[in-house]
Amino acid sequence: MSVELANILAAREVIAGSVNRTPIVKDEPLSKQIGRPVYLKAECLQRSGSFKVRGAFNKISKLTNEERDRGVITASAGNHAQAVALAATLNGLRSKIVLPVFAPLTKVVATRNFGAEVILHGTTFDEAVAYSRELEKEEGRTYIHAFDDEAIIAGQGTIGVEIAEDLRDVNVVIVPIGGGGIISGTAIAIKAMLPNCRVVGVQAENVAAVPPSLAAGEPLQVDSKPSIADGIAVKRPGQLTLPIIAKLVDEVVTVSEEEIAMGVFHCAQNCKLVVEGAGASSIATILAGKIDLKDGEKACAVLAGGNIDGNLLARIIEQALVRQGRYVIFKLLVPDRPGGLAAMLNHVAETGANVIEIFHQRAVWLAPLGRVGIEVILEVRDEEHTSEVQRHLEETGYHVERQGQGNWDAE
Repeated sequence: MSVELANILAAREVIAGSVNRTPIVKDEPLSKQIGRPVYLKAECLQRSGSFKVRGAFNKISKLTNEERDRGVITASAGNHAQAVALAATLNGLRSKIVLPVFAPLTKVVATRNFGAEVILHGTTFDEAVAYSRELEKEEGRTYIHAFDDEAIIAGQGTIGVEIAEDLRDVNVVIVPIGGGGIISGTAIAIKAMLPNCRVVGVQAENVAAVPPSLAAGEPLQVDSKPSIADGIAVKRPGQLTLPIIAKLVDEVVTVSEEEIAMGVFHCAQNCKLVVEGAGASSIATILAGKIDLKDGEKACAVLAGGNIDGNLLARIIEQALVRQGRYVIFKLLVPDRPGGLAAMLNHVAETGANVIEIFHQRAVWLAPLGRVGIEVILEVRDEEHTSEVQRHLEETGYHVERQGQGNWDAE
């Protein structure tokens, strides 16, 4: 194997003092819920907001003087961009980063703030990579690959060393997979230090290239759909990483967009951690029951990053509240006269429900003349409270229709 524990331990010495040793915290609510201890490796608290700085700093620190003088370049969906920008700046190097034009604004701004020159090009990660390779040739810069590089893999493997040292009796370690850098390094360290520990990889269903690649015995490029887990939305695993995954990773599972979103919500609501979709995919496997944790087993989920756009986080939280029955939408008719709406809202207030939004609908609904359609979004305690609110409104003379969730095709 091209990367061994010795390489990872050497990388730990290189990054010490520049990269955080992130905490491992117990997920108390989930542990209680499933009756198994679950711990979280909080790489969302890492410098640059994700684990990527481990590998990037290790790689850049090993460049020759000639390679350093040429400056570095890479392409990224966002997290590798920030990591390379930060690592290059810390090492006194110039960096140029190509991101897709639809990369989250927070990641674009952060990459610039870390000192990189940012180029937005292409609508996909692959198009950004192709353009970065053109610039590499034109400008003679040194390319820093996001995952298919021994120094990158060794740097990411320091996560596994920290888990093995801090949680010696862990039985299952769950790691997100994009191109395979983090799981390769982590699996090498875990299997060397804790041979009986299982390593489980997780991919987003919408971009899951590893299962078919493992079946074929070679990296395959797959078709993909949009994913909120943009940090692991890699269509083809690496030439170096796939054989490591095949040898050391015990199982690879996939999670849906809704399951990833519930992972993000769980971390924010119950663990007080801001985690992006890619990072939350690991905890999503447990929440969704995608892995089998046996009695007495202790699990550790790697929360790989926290660089999520604030608007996306807000939407995820709102949708999660809807799924949990905390938000409800009612349609009803009220008299179209002064005080009609106020009277209805007073009846809502009597139930203890809180009004989030309210809309008047006249012609569009073809409401009967003399009445106006009202669509109201309410915050309630739970499903039982929802029924109480609806029953009270109907008892006071309103015809109430509850709006269901949209049945949207994920494509």
